[in-house]
Amino acid sequence: MLSMKTPYVPHLFGDEATAKIQGKHGWLTVGVVSSLAWPQEDVWLQYNSQEYLLRGANQQADGRTTSPTISTPCDNKQIDEALSRLYRFVSLLGYFKRGYVDITGMRTWAGSPILHVSLQDAVTTLTLGGHKTFSCNHLPIIEDDQVRMALAFLREGRRLRYVHEPYSFLSFFKVIESQFVSQARVTWVEQNLPQLDGDAAKRVSELQAQQINVNKHLYDSGRCAVAHASISGTTVDPDIPEDRTRIAADLDIIAALATRYVKVDAGVPDEMDLYEKRDRVAPWQVLMTPKAVETLKAGGYVDDVKDLGKLDGATVTIRLWPDRPAAQFQSMTLLPVGSGDGSVQLAAHNARKTIVLAFLMNVATGRMHTLLNESSVRQSADTTEQDVEDFARYFHSVIGNRIVELTIEGAEPVDCEVVIPINIIPQAPEDAVAQALEQFRHTKAQ
Repeated sequence: MLSMKTPYVPHLFGDEATAKIQGKHGWLTVGVVSSLAWPQEDVWLQYNSQEYLLRGANQQADGRTTSPTISTPCDNKQIDEALSRLYRFVSLLGYFKRGYVDITGMRTWAGSPILHVSLQDAVTTLTLGGHKTFSCNHLPIIEDDQVRMALAFLREGRRLRYVHEPYSFLSFFKVIESQFVSQARVTWVEQNLPQLDGDAAKRVSELQAQQINVNKHLYDSGRCAVAHASISGTTVDPDIPEDRTRIAADLDIIAALATRYVKVDAGVPDEMDLYEKRDRVAPWQVLMTPKAVETLKAGGYVDDVKDLGKLDGATVTIRLWPDRPAAQFQSMTLLPVGSGDGSVQLAAHNARKTIVLAFLMNVATGRMHTLLNESSVRQSADTTEQDVEDFARYFHSVIGNRIVELTIEGAEPVDCEVVIPINIIPQAPEDAVAQALEQFRHTKAQ
């Protein structure tokens, strides 16, 4: 599991994002250039107690298309402080999303976040299709200043890679150089070169086949040749194609080493690392007794419901992230119905007990699963069309890969694994809702 803090990051989209910032005066807005799929609508999020507003790309302002920007609350006397915070944020955001985000020269302080029109140096590679799909939830918190600096150089290296390869090389080298004294750096590179794969490993093999000391080569013909220019020393001549070709080939190695330092030595997870390693059910472990947590983590089972502590009978709200919960899914009652192999099966029902949603909390693997086959809307005199509509939308949205999130007051939300349907052709949720309502009305009319 992860050692770095990766707390829950609230997200709001579109009109909800706009409403969230109303009445707050004083914002610093910066243009950004990015390799990420940028959201088309505004996204408000709160990370590490600070607010950020990512302005959606391709909006219209004065008849012109807007470019990606990020705004953060800021007093006009603290612009440099806010700008530094934005640099730290984009360094991490780009790395987390496995690309880069960097700040351009467009910076504006105003009473409210503003839109920038597209400029040549402030375009992103593509926009994100669909609505409410951008997420940087559980973005790690960087508390070490050395790690912060490594991320900053990594940001520069990734942005410059297809703009200016020699300077990109230098920035990637600085990721490592900023963390070690000279001999320690040499030792670290020597130890990590054999750990590389892909194009980086291929280039290492090519150099070694030429009897070249790769470690020394990266420093002399790369770092020093880019950083210095002298009459007698090695330099990267901008007019010699061979020099540029060599740096471009070696760039695979130094970029891989820089990323490896941040990921492995500094322990900063990106979103794929988070998917593999994050314990989804950790927020609820404090609600159970230590005995139950220890038993379940070891793959056992809980036979005394008292050991589940506050989970038994807890009030839970269930929603399709990031939408607001349906009326029937607010303040549901959570009950344990079975345990085994490190897991607890849970059922949540609404006040009228017309809807039951089932889940499997696997403490041993740190995963929460929806159990659609165990979930249902019950046919009774108390069942309403709203019950049928809410359940049908939930059921078919989950089959369509929507994320289910459960919240108990006083604990971070817990998200469920995405369902991968097998031998099922998913229906559009709204079409499924219409069919379910028609069938319900037909049944009631009989």
